[in-house]
Amino acid sequence: MVSSGQSQKYTYKVMARGRKEREIKRSRITVIGEGLTEKWYFEHLRSIKGFRYDCKPRFFTQQSYSEMSKLIDWILENGGIAVCVCDADITRTNPTEQARLKELKQKFSNNDNVIICDSMPCIEFWFLIHYLNTSKYFNDSKEVIQALRRWLPEYSKSGAMLEKPQWVLNLCSDGKLEKARATAESLTLESPSYSNIHKAIELFEKSNKRFPYEVE
Repeated sequence: MVSSGQSQKYTYKVMARGRKEREIKRSRITVIGEGLTEKWYFEHLRSIKGFRYDCKPRFFTQQSYSEMSKLIDWILENGGIAVCVCDADITRTNPTEQARLKELKQKFSNNDNVIICDSMPCIEFWFLIHYLNTSKYFNDSKEVIQALRRWLPEYSKSGAMLEKPQWVLNLCSDGKLEKARATAESLTLESPSYSNIHKAIELFEKSNKRFPYEVE
């Protein structure tokens, strides 16, 4: 006869094994970014769209492509999926950084668990194409932000503005996110400006469809 204590232990083992099997089947998505803009955008986006991924402050610091590569390695070693969000403007004037970004992409080019989401010149170009279908050349982030303020007058890179979710709600309203994705998908790395953040959105949506009832 099996005692109640033994039965309870068996039940716990079965439950633990079930959780482990689910964890193996579902790799955790972690977003890596360069600063506050990326951090707050992805935090608000996660809440607004119901996406599931890790978006922790320690993954959003000023860092080089080499440092990003190390973070991606760490995420992969822990069984996760890495979404790496970075600006590519520095590659226009710095051949060394251009080579490092190319090396980063080549290193993980055959790894389906790594999504490199670079934007030229900056992440604000991704925000801009929610409103405007363009591949116009922008010298730097300042020029993109100036154009973006036509639709988001209050936009700035300050923490106080970024912390409020309204600007991301605006980006996600009235089909603008879908418009941005369509524009981004039509651009290439040879375009004067481009963004690959649409690849992250696609991954988030696929994850939601695979695991629609899980709660974080």
